[in-house]
Amino acid sequence: MAKWFAKPPSAAPLSEADRAARAKLRVGIPKVLNVWTTHQFWLGFFQALRLSPRNLVFSSDTSDAQMREYGSGRGTVDCCYPVKCVSGHYGELIFGQKRRIDILFSPMIHSLSSFMDGHVMESLACPRVMAAPENIKAGFLRERDVFAENRIAHVAPLVTLAEPKLVPRQLFDALKAVVPGLSIEETARAVEAGFATLAAFTDDLRARSRDILEWCAREGRPCIMVLARPYHMDSGIGHEIEADLQACGYPILWSQYFPTDPDLLDWIFRADLAEGLIRHPFDIDDVWPSSYSANTNEILWGAKVAARVPWITCAIRLGSYECGMDQPTFTPVQQIVERSGTLFFSFQELDSTKPAGSVKIRVETIAYYLECNSPGVMEAKLRHMDGPGPLQTARASAESPG
Repeated sequence: MAKWFAKPPSAAPLSEADRAARAKLRVGIPKVLNVWTTHQFWLGFFQALRLSPRNLVFSSDTSDAQMREYGSGRGTVDCCYPVKCVSGHYGELIFGQKRRIDILFSPMIHSLSSFMDGHVMESLACPRVMAAPENIKAGFLRERDVFAENRIAHVAPLVTLAEPKLVPRQLFDALKAVVPGLSIEETARAVEAGFATLAAFTDDLRARSRDILEWCAREGRPCIMVLARPYHMDSGIGHEIEADLQACGYPILWSQYFPTDPDLLDWIFRADLAEGLIRHPFDIDDVWPSSYSANTNEILWGAKVAARVPWITCAIRLGSYECGMDQPTFTPVQQIVERSGTLFFSFQELDSTKPAGSVKIRVETIAYYLECNSPGVMEAKLRHMDGPGPLQTARASAESPG
């Protein structure tokens, strides 16, 4: 009995040899897919394992040149461009570094930590996105083992970020053979550090988004909400459409980083809560009962927010060609936004080529519609809100003397 309740021994301290070996380890991480919203977790995690920040290498943004130089002939996926382009990122990390990497770390993210957890069925990743690391790896083993030739360990653990208690074991099992002296206890502490780093980063971006909204309320200016998947932040996949619109003078909000402060959400959804349409501001059962996909859930929720916030006078939907997860959501998202009088524009077939002329014309069209219609949209939406909200309170405080 005494053995059953005995305190387990703590992990042995890291030896000088292991510490020195870790300091030299170089880890390459493809900047693709859901890494766009989880990258801070991986930075916090690896730094907590005492790897040097200088040795954590992300690939560059997606580009045609990247694919031609590093990924040509290694494709294994036929229709999903955001997955296809991962070959170029792998090749860049393997062949395009001045100093060789030791580990190509490409997590198979099965589920994502989401602010909507507890209010939706699941927060799962797209199956094709999740399986991408193993699919892309096959393209580098077709003729010979490129990883072995370059003395690079390909590490692709299945990770359930929506279930934090499982993550230490998942990452320990994947990394114990390549990170000297690694223990499960140290991995657990590093996971906690990773989540803390990610939370701090997300909180900072949400605070900046609130600053934008307060500025819009104070100045009576419109802004734009982007409804998209995380990888559309990649300039080679989203084609910087949001940057072109921002250059026209319209601040940009991404739905993933919309502020989730209780006072703001209570004001936005007060009428829906009072009528019993929803149980919580993060509830999307009223528009999307099949709420198992993390990115889809957040896009639908972002559409509801864009439809209600007065200063969001336009929502832009970005989608990639043949995205099976996005196809069923196109009509619901458009209906949610347009029924409120909010402007809605979509780019639903973004792929490898950038139709520069077409994008330029559409951006100019969107800017024209915003200029003509934003004052009326803001006025109409303000009339439907339940009294002044916290953004207007912030506006009044800023305008008061002293």
